[in-house]
Parts: sequence; C-alpha cells; structure tokens
Amino acid sequence: MFGGISVWQLLILLVVVILIFGTKKLRTLGGDLGGAVKGFKKAMNSEEEKETEKEAGKIEDQKQDAQFSESAKEEDKNKS
Repeated sequence: MFGGISVWQLLILLVVVILIFGTKKLRTLGGDLGGAVKGFKKAMNSEEEKETEKEAGKIEDQKQDAQFSESAKEEDKNKS
C-alpha cells in the first residue's frame, strides 16, 4: 500500500500513537491544524481579492484615460 506498509501495520501504529498521546491531545492537535489550514486559505483568498481589485482599478483608470484623450481630441477639432 504505502511502500510495503500493510493496513495492519498502520492500525498498530495508530493504536500506539493513541496510547502515547491520548485522544484529547490528538483532538486538540487536529483542531489546531485545521484552524491553521483555514487561516492559510483565508489569507490566500484575500490576496487574490486584492489582486483582482487592483486589476479592476487599472482597467477603470485606462477607461478614464481613453475617455479623456477622446474628449481632448474633440476639443482640438472644435478649436480648428
């Protein structure tokens, strides 16, 4: 299964770990690990949101620049 480790060996290892640490300690460790993963995902999502907001801002700036240049061209035509 896992490089020559059978299911029975994994079960024996699990029993030994439970006997050494206890179920309460393992439950706490699992909860802490889950919280860390959740925090990491949240941080990654907020970074992606910031990047998309920056890109949206750049696109809006480009639209405003294009509108300004068009209005400036129209003013130049009207002056001529």
